Amino acid sequence: MPSALPLADPAPADGLLPASAVLGADERTFGVYLHVPFCRVRCGYCDFNTYTSDEIRGVKQSDYAAQASLEIAAGAGILAESGLPRRPASTVFFGGGTPTLLPAGDLVRMLDAVRASFGIEPDAEVTTEANPDSVDAEYLAVLAAAGFTRVSFGMQSAVPHVLATLERTHDPARIPLVVGWARDAGLDVSLDLIYGTPGESLDDWRASLEHAIAQRPDHLSAYSLIVEDGTKLARQIKRGEVAEPDEDLQADMYELADRMLADAGYDWYEVSNWSRSVEHRSRHNLAYWRGGDWWGVGPGAHSHVGGVRWWNVKHPAAYADRVLAGVSPGAGRETLDAETRGVERVLLLARIREGIPVSSLHAPGRHAVAGLIADGLIDAKAALSGSVELTLTGRLLADGVVRRLLADD
Repeated sequence: MPSALPLADPAPADGLLPASAVLGADERTFGVYLHVPFCRVRCGYCDFNTYTSDEIRGVKQSDYAAQASLEIAAGAGILAESGLPRRPASTVFFGGGTPTLLPAGDLVRMLDAVRASFGIEPDAEVTTEANPDSVDAEYLAVLAAAGFTRVSFGMQSAVPHVLATLERTHDPARIPLVVGWARDAGLDVSLDLIYGTPGESLDDWRASLEHAIAQRPDHLSAYSLIVEDGTKLARQIKRGEVAEPDEDLQADMYELADRMLADAGYDWYEVSNWSRSVEHRSRHNLAYWRGGDWWGVGPGAHSHVGGVRWWNVKHPAAYADRVLAGVSPGAGRETLDAETRGVERVLLLARIREGIPVSSLHAPGRHAVAGLIADGLIDAKAALSGSVELTLTGRLLADGVVRRLLADD
């Protein structure tokens, strides 16, 4: 999760949720996100809450699975004591950091803790992120045997000089190997790509897309490089050591990705995500965009239940101290009012293919629809059927579309 935490009220030490979080819980999906905050190398563009040392102020990576399991057990108790019905997780997602920097047995231990405390639906989607150089065939087979269903490899690029700029450590030639091992284990495969890296040409990006498509993954994500304040990359750009990403080139890259992926049989279902079928869409991420409930485990992890959002202390040492003491690791919390929830609903639903029901918009937003159709930003046929769905141009200008849908007049 991003390293910057918002300002809000302190989270209560007991973690209990207000009665408002219970309302409508039976109608909402429930998932679990497990943040593993360790990386072998910190990439220059990354602002996630990650740490590179094997031992951080007395916190050992080998202790982490036990600490996370304590939070999982406590979380199930907090939900029950707050009056929430027991809902088995329909999705579980291990993110980071690099989850697969831990031994496979540690990830299995955490998954077993989710199963014991929250429960997991029989057809649940269980995903881990992985670096291509952090797993082998045996590792992936262990995960699959334990109930993992999906692996998301951080491929990022197939071009060595682009990977070097991003400070990624794997060899592009390893991608076919890890995809093959995942397939042999029975896991679905997603590949994550980044475009717009300083020095990356359109031809470089085309080569990465070709390499990714050749692996026939079930799912692909393609994210434009965003320069986050405080990162090494931001400092390099400020000093003039590397060029700032070119937004026009990034737009060309997005259009190329959409065209090549469509030609290869992939459909977009969220601005940055494509899949081979509806069944291969990321159910966990869709739950985020649709406003579902999830419990976030680990340092800096965010959670959301029934309009209540909270986040954990960031540092692994502070996190360990709290969970070992039986105290909620929550650092801050906010209860969203109806207006804020409405705004966020538009922000999130606008990104997915199904879009936003026109009827759910306030009057100025409904009045903006005609102009957005005229500007080629939303699909006219879908709008006539009652849904605001982005066109390709609209996806490129999604933030602007949202601003017009939320305008007051």
